[in-house]
Amino acid sequence: MSSLSTAVSLHPYFQIHPGKVEEFTAGFPAFIERTSTEEGCLYYDFTLNGDQAFCREAYTDGDAALNHLQNVDDLLKKALSISTLVRLEIHGPEGELAKMRGPLAGLNPAWFVHQGGLPK
Repeated sequence: MSSLSTAVSLHPYFQIHPGKVEEFTAGFPAFIERTSTEEGCLYYDFTLNGDQAFCREAYTDGDAALNHLQNVDDLLKKALSISTLVRLEIHGPEGELAKMRGPLAGLNPAWFVHQGGLPK
């Protein structure tokens, strides 16, 4: 069994409000610094396509993903004041997604249940 068998990845897509790209991207270092303290983070980075931003992130399990969201809650609220969360995908094994379904229901994510893959 892979050591990543419980891993969960989050895929949030943000549409940055007109004229706010610079302000939005200026927040990246605070997110990265805060997330760097989390033991359950497997990777965390941002990508940008014009006025659309994506946070590429994964965690050891559903609990670590929920802890992350709690850890960056104030930063996320600020980011959402100048952007719109247009899509949120959450990928992982059903057992881990089940932990997250209730707490994240208000974000209306698309749930992608792991079906198989190549373990490392």
